[in-house]
Amino acid sequence: MDPDINSHPLDNLLHSTSARTLQYERQLKELESKLSEHLSNSRTIDTSLRQVYAGIQRNVRRTDRAIDVYVPHINRAFDDALKSLSQLESTLPVTRAQIAEIRSVYDSGRVKAQDMVKDMTWLTTSFYDRWRMIIFTSSAPVSARTKFLVRCLFALCFVACNYIVYISAMGAYKAHRHRFIWGDKIMS
Repeated sequence: MDPDINSHPLDNLLHSTSARTLQYERQLKELESKLSEHLSNSRTIDTSLRQVYAGIQRNVRRTDRAIDVYVPHINRAFDDALKSLSQLESTLPVTRAQIAEIRSVYDSGRVKAQDMVKDMTWLTTSFYDRWRMIIFTSSAPVSARTKFLVRCLFALCFVACNYIVYISAMGAYKAHRHRFIWGDKIMS
């Protein structure tokens, strides 16, 4: 080549073309790396979607099986429970009446047992304690007539004893005042 020929525009063109080519190569490399990254992400997403889809399919099969198997069973159990409830509803008033009757019998039995315990306590009480309870308390389990008679008898005995003590005291006082001799020589 002739050095006199002006190669400057050609060099410029070559230089600009090679610069563009380098820029395009860089852009292609960036695009290639982004594309490989996106492809990798796409594969990961695809794998995740396939797993989710498989899980959904499994759950759909389980749900269908539950609907086919368990729902009729639940419906039968519910129907049986409703029948049992209706039977219980019809027998509930009878059962309530029986329970009320049992409760009244139990209460009357308890009252009778308490009365029997009181009677046994009264019967095992000593004679002295019985008389003391009849005379001085109102809780003795005897009739009012018996209480009245025993209290009257006690009052008569109390008055008689006090009268005898009074007469004896007056006689002793009289003997002391008149200086009577006591012992073998008592005046008759």
